[in-house]
Amino acid sequence: METPQISIVAPLYNESESFPHLVERLNALMDSCPLSVEVVLIDDGSRDNTALMMRQVALSDPRYHCVFLSRNHGHQLALSAGIARARGSEGLFIIDGDLQDPPELLPEFYKLLKEGNDVVYAVRRKRKENMAKRTGYYLFYRLLKSISYVEIPLDSGDFSLISRRVADVLIKMPEESRYLRGMRSWIGFKQVGFEYERDERVAGESKYSLKQLFRLAYNGIFNFSEFPIKFMTNTGAIAIAISLVYFFVVVIKKLFFNPVIEGFTALLFVVILFSGVQLLALGIIGEYVLRIFFQSKGRPLFIVKEEIVNREYV
Repeated sequence: METPQISIVAPLYNESESFPHLVERLNALMDSCPLSVEVVLIDDGSRDNTALMMRQVALSDPRYHCVFLSRNHGHQLALSAGIARARGSEGLFIIDGDLQDPPELLPEFYKLLKEGNDVVYAVRRKRKENMAKRTGYYLFYRLLKSISYVEIPLDSGDFSLISRRVADVLIKMPEESRYLRGMRSWIGFKQVGFEYERDERVAGESKYSLKQLFRLAYNGIFNFSEFPIKFMTNTGAIAIAISLVYFFVVVIKKLFFNPVIEGFTALLFVVILFSGVQLLALGIIGEYVLRIFFQSKGRPLFIVKEEIVNREYV
C-alpha cells in the first residue's frame, strides 16, 4: 500500500454513540477527496464498545489504522500516540472523535498547507457549550496569551493540519505533561489560523471532566509561562515591603505616640496573610517539582496494547 499523503488522527474514549457518525463522515470525505488519506484512530482505554467497533472498521477497510492503548492515558497522550503512528507524508489532520471539529474542512486546510504554511490551526469563532464553559475558556485563553512566553493563538485547540516536519518534531519532544497546542506554537515555522464555528457533539457527553480541564490548563500555564514563579518572587518582595512599613509604623508609635501598642487584629491579619503566601509559594514550587519528578522517571508516554494496520496485527 502506498504511503498516504494525509493522516487523519482522532483519539477516542467511550465514543460508541458517536462512532458510526464519525465513520460515515470520514468515509464520505475520503471517497470524495482526491488525496490519499488514512485514518488513525486511537482507543484511549475505552470501557464501552468503542474498541470493538474500531476493530470491525479496521478489518473491513484498509484505510483505517487503529491503535489500542493499554489503559486510559488521557487525551493529550492518546493524541501523541496517534501522531507517532501516523504515516501521512504531507501532513496530519488532527480532529476530535465527537465531531465537534468537522472533518469536511480538510480540503480548505490542505489548500492553506500547500500555500507554504506548516501549521493550519482552527480558531473557534463560536462555541456550543454552556455559558459557564464558554466564559471559562474565554478567560483562560486570554490569561494564557498574556503570560505565556510563546505566542499561543486565542481560541485555538488541537484541531489543526500540521506538516510532516512539524509532526516529526512533536514526536521527538519528550515532555510528560503535554499541552500540544502550546508545543505546536513553540515549534514555530509558518502558521496560519482558520476561523470556523464549532459544532455540538453528535452524540454522548464530553469525556473531559472539570478535573481534567484544570490539569490541561495547569500544563499550559506551567509549561509555557514563567509567570507563576515570577509572581511568587514579586509577591515575596511586596510582602517584605509591607512588613517593613508595618514595622516602622509600630516603632514610631512606640517611640513618639503611645507606649502601649494595640495590634492584635493587625498581627492576626499579618500572620494569616504571610502563611497563605507561603503555602501558595510551596504549591507553585510543588507544581514544578512534580513535573520534574514525573519527567525524570523516563517512563514511556504511552503503552500500545495492540495495533491494526492494513488488516494485519502488529
